[in-house]
Amino acid sequence: MATLRDIRRRIRSVESTQKITRAMKLVAAAKLRRAHERILAARPYAGKMAELLGNLVSSADADEAPHPLLIQRAGPRRQIVIITADRGLAGAFNSNIVRRALDFIRQSSAPDVTLVVVGKKGRDFFRRRGWPIKRAMIGFWDGLAYTHATELGNYLMQQYLDGEVDEVHLIYNEFRSVAVQRPRREQLLPIPRAETGEGSTTPVDYIYEPAPDAILGDLLLRHVRTQIFRALMESLAGEYGARMTAMEAATKNAKDMIEVLTIQYNKARQEKITKELLDIVGGAEALTQGAEA
Repeated sequence: MATLRDIRRRIRSVESTQKITRAMKLVAAAKLRRAHERILAARPYAGKMAELLGNLVSSADADEAPHPLLIQRAGPRRQIVIITADRGLAGAFNSNIVRRALDFIRQSSAPDVTLVVVGKKGRDFFRRRGWPIKRAMIGFWDGLAYTHATELGNYLMQQYLDGEVDEVHLIYNEFRSVAVQRPRREQLLPIPRAETGEGSTTPVDYIYEPAPDAILGDLLLRHVRTQIFRALMESLAGEYGARMTAMEAATKNAKDMIEVLTIQYNKARQEKITKELLDIVGGAEALTQGAEA
């Protein structure tokens, strides 16, 4: 049975942990607000650009030579960009992405799959299990900027243009709310065509000025970098939301544990006091009986 000293020590330990989790929750909440504002501002631009380029690809003249980033290849070489966080203590945020990536790899018909991992958690997971990682990016989340998306986008586009891969896919957490982050997969390269069929919009016939090649070439590069930057911002906002939720739950659990330990402490203290009183009463009775004898 735990002594009073042991219970007091456990209460102090849980209280210290509770202070840490509460502080981490407040920090995540402060960072989440700014990240949320950035992603809300970026979503309309990224979505409209994806729609625009999808229409351009669908309406492209088959007789003209397509841009190299639009060429649909039938090869089996597939590259998967997996975006995780550098730190844990965010609930199932990282494990959901890793599980989604593993499912996609196992279901893939492509025998040649290479990984590009963003975030320390994903890198460590796949490295420990012997998966070949072609490139890893870590240690930049606190200062996330468009230059990081440009660096990664240029690398992926160069891989595709050099013919080393035939498809590039993004897997990341899409920020839905503070408590909900949804794992999402998107094809980055080649640029997918706009959906055609019942319920889809009619392809738009664009007028180019000064020339289609110049405009399309610039838009494609900008599109790839923008989609990567949006995915990075979605993941960052989702990480803060997941950590805030996890730390709030941890703080509440610590509070509940302190209450249970306090009850145990009071109960053990009461038992100790009662035992001491019984010893005193028993000793007094023994003295009284000895005096009467």
